[in-house]
Amino acid sequence: MLELQNVNAYYGSIHALRDVSLKIEAGEIVTLIGANGAGKSTTLMAICGIMPVQSGKILFRGEEIQSMRPENIVSLGLCQVPEGRHIFPELTVRENLDMGAFLRRDKSGIKKDLDHVYSLFPILEKRRNQPGSNLSGGEQQMLAMSRALMARPQLLLLDEPSMGLAPLVIQQVFDIIERINRESDTTVFLVEQNANQALRIANRGYVIENGEIVLSDSGDKLLNNPDVQKAYLGI
Repeated sequence: MLELQNVNAYYGSIHALRDVSLKIEAGEIVTLIGANGAGKSTTLMAICGIMPVQSGKILFRGEEIQSMRPENIVSLGLCQVPEGRHIFPELTVRENLDMGAFLRRDKSGIKKDLDHVYSLFPILEKRRNQPGSNLSGGEQQMLAMSRALMARPQLLLLDEPSMGLAPLVIQQVFDIIERINRESDTTVFLVEQNANQALRIANRGYVIENGEIVLSDSGDKLLNNPDVQKAYLGI
């Protein structure tokens, strides 16, 4: 579904991504783990057209997208939930969800997806008329994920969905990610510092250090890799 081929990107003179190559097959949950500043979020921004790519290719279902505008990439079926959630705080929960479906014209499909989102996150239905600013951090994360789902993405990019959340809420968010993948047939690319949780639900994973992919394997094997355990799992 998605392939990066030797992607290079820069922040000014800083070489942020160095020949990054990875693949994501349809139906998978794939995670990218690494330390702060390793290049995780930059990889997502390059995929979404926010970060210019100096060289290399990004292919979505075989089509090159590295030179496309972000809104055109979204229209292809690729949607990101950014780090920090970035909901519209003054809009109600329902209005935030409507914004996710902004590019769609299939009213019956939108209604069906809204019902599905409410089944995933019942608290959002209860709070549908409240402004986003009234929600807790965990509820705002649920809203950000739901807003992305309203675009009906084929590939959902999640940037640090567990950041700043309480442990019980983190577990709930990861359970929902698995459910989205299973029930919605949505492929998931998950960027996370919580390597333990991410690898537990991932089919496959990549490790990035200083802008380079240094390791890739199944989620289970990475979880049991001594180097990964020492560097990212605190074992």
